[in-house]
Amino acid sequence: MTAAPPTEIKDTPKRPWYKRLFRASGPTIPVVRLQGVISQDTKPGRLNIASVNPLLEKAFAFKKAPVVALIVNSPGGSAVQSHLIAKRIRQLADENKKQVLVFVEDAAASGGYFIATAGDEIIADPSSIVGSIGVIFSGFGFVDAIEKLGVTRRLYTAGKNKSTLDPFLPEKKEDVARIKQMELDVHDVFIGYVKARRAEKLKVADDELFTGEFWTAHRGYGMGLVDSLGDMHSTLSARYGKNVQVKLIAQKRGLFQLPRFGLSGSSIMEADLAGEVMAKLEDRTFWSRLGL
Repeated sequence: MTAAPPTEIKDTPKRPWYKRLFRASGPTIPVVRLQGVISQDTKPGRLNIASVNPLLEKAFAFKKAPVVALIVNSPGGSAVQSHLIAKRIRQLADENKKQVLVFVEDAAASGGYFIATAGDEIIADPSSIVGSIGVIFSGFGFVDAIEKLGVTRRLYTAGKNKSTLDPFLPEKKEDVARIKQMELDVHDVFIGYVKARRAEKLKVADDELFTGEFWTAHRGYGMGLVDSLGDMHSTLSARYGKNVQVKLIAQKRGLFQLPRFGLSGSSIMEADLAGEVMAKLEDRTFWSRLGL
């Protein structure tokens, strides 16, 4: 019996190098990370329209991108800066005809949620904190302390209400009433924006939703505060394919940050350090309110 000739095994030819180099890839999605306390303060790590706008403009300039993605991770802060950032997001989205996907990490609370509602969709981790649709004003009173120290307070004003809520003077009912009214005015703006952006999605009554309370995104999903539960990479891969490319748009940082020197160089550095410490403490207060 004659044995069958061995089957010839041929090597599968590799694709030419130039075809491998220029292989087809998925779309590129620009991503802007909005992380930190919202404040007009220009210190690093703070969110405001001045620091955020250049990043947003660069992200929306990606003509071929099907969407712009925003990562929001903020406990809140300035109502004005929150409103300005949200409005700018919508202006750029409308001008460039782009959808905006917002992905929540640890928190989109208070002003952070205000910004998140500028998105066409809000996607959050089930354990993310969302909501806190309210307004807060805080301060300190040192009336008893100043008396115990034997210090006399000298204050001269033009205008009877110029010293409103001075921490070294006894609290006045009329001052508190004015602050309360200001809070209600700002709260109305917040509520109006959330309703304008998500009116058809909200599933609970106003007296439950706009109390300043915050929830996990797991509960927020059922309330209509978020559109779905998930993360950025999984969501983008599911929608645009496994070859989707993510381009993080971030501020450029210099290689070296040189300290300022001069006759009072040490004083400047000490003042900067003290400012950084106070900013960190303030930031910690915002985050700790959410248990984070």
